[in-house]
Amino acid sequence: MQALWLEDGTLTLRDVPIPVAKPGDAVIRVRLAGICNTDLELQGGYYQYVGIPGHEFVGVVESHGGELDGQRVVGEINVTCGKCSQCQTGRSSHCVDRTVLGIRNRDGAFAEFTSLPIRNLHVLPDGVPDESAVFVEPLAAALQIQNQVQFKDSDRVAVIGDGKLGNLVAQTLAMTGCELVVVGRHAAKLAFLEARGVATTTEAEDVEGMDIVVECTGNSGGFSAAVEVVRPGGTIVMKSTYSGRLEIDASAIVVNEITLVGSRCGPFGPAIELLQTEKIDVQSLIRETFPLERAVDAFECAATRGVMKVLIRP
Repeated sequence: MQALWLEDGTLTLRDVPIPVAKPGDAVIRVRLAGICNTDLELQGGYYQYVGIPGHEFVGVVESHGGELDGQRVVGEINVTCGKCSQCQTGRSSHCVDRTVLGIRNRDGAFAEFTSLPIRNLHVLPDGVPDESAVFVEPLAAALQIQNQVQFKDSDRVAVIGDGKLGNLVAQTLAMTGCELVVVGRHAAKLAFLEARGVATTTEAEDVEGMDIVVECTGNSGGFSAAVEVVRPGGTIVMKSTYSGRLEIDASAIVVNEITLVGSRCGPFGPAIELLQTEKIDVQSLIRETFPLERAVDAFECAATRGVMKVLIRP
């Protein structure tokens, strides 16, 4: 099969064997896959990954000998052992022996086929088209924030960053009723949110004393801005992954008693439900769809300033 291969920061197209499912696994024919900032950070050296990247996907179960055959699915990306202390205490996404689709020791979805355990798969309702379903994983990551932090109507909340994830975070947090503002740099991206009733600004200096700040920029400047606008005793939720080191003014964190919350993967079920009921607009974020044979071009497009979601179709 054809696949996009990442090694030493370089992307190339390769012919590789179709994955062979282990007992309990399913081979999935990929219909559509999305490029996210983590994929770009992997290319930049965020984690020394060698293999097929890609973890946002929708596909059809090709064969596992059961009732899922032929079903359209999305898949949770953490493949866990079920035996370690993290798994046994309900924190399986932090399994010490986990592999992560397209990120850590497991080939991903920028290929004609991929493979995941059956337990990781979620069957999609007919009413969720592929172009929406490919957003399930990042939308779930956005929803994870609400599993970690309680939001009240009276909370003043800022989202730092108007990119793909920042947009999904803002759309989901707007549903909590909090007093929300998004700080970004791109007029078109901010206009998208303003049209949905979300307040925006291009100047972090206009925002101060926030109860909760969610950092989604993917760069260290975004974290610095979050520290500046959060109130003493407030909370910063960190959604970014960084290819370089993040410098932190630890004194400001300690003296102002700021709580830092790392936030990663989230619940697929609620994300699918939001897409089925069309309460979240994701298709408007799609900039362009490339065939797999132009996947390298797709990455170049996705890395272009101002571009939102870029998809790859095998």
